[in-house]
Amino acid sequence: MMIKVFLVEDDPLVSMMLEGYLDILGHEIVVTAATVAEALDLVAKRDFDLAILDVHLADGKTSEAVASALSDAGKAFIATSGDATIMAAEFDGRPVLRKPFRIAELERAIAAITG
Repeated sequence: MMIKVFLVEDDPLVSMMLEGYLDILGHEIVVTAATVAEALDLVAKRDFDLAILDVHLADGKTSEAVASALSDAGKAFIATSGDATIMAAEFDGRPVLRKPFRIAELERAIAAITG
C-alpha cells in the first residue's frame, strides 16, 4: 500500500535521501515544509497518511508545535533528529529515527505505525 507522506525537513540533502528511500519503499512525499510556520499551515490543509518530522529546524525552532498539531489532527508521525535525546512530551511514544539512519530503520518505523 502506498503511503502519502508529509515531510517536514529543512535540509535539502536529507529531503532528497528520504524521497529516494520512500520511493524504493513504494511511498510518496505529497507535501513538504521546511519551517515550523509552514508545517503548521499545511497540517490542516493537505491530505496525507503519515508525517516525517525533523525535530530541529533551521529557523531555530523545534517542531513540538507541529507534533502537537499532528496529534490533534489524528495524524501519525515519525520524528527524526541528529540529537539522541528528545525530551519533549509531544514526541513521547512516537518512533524516533536518529540521523543518519538507513532505509531499513525507516521501513521498520513506518511498519510500526501503519501495521
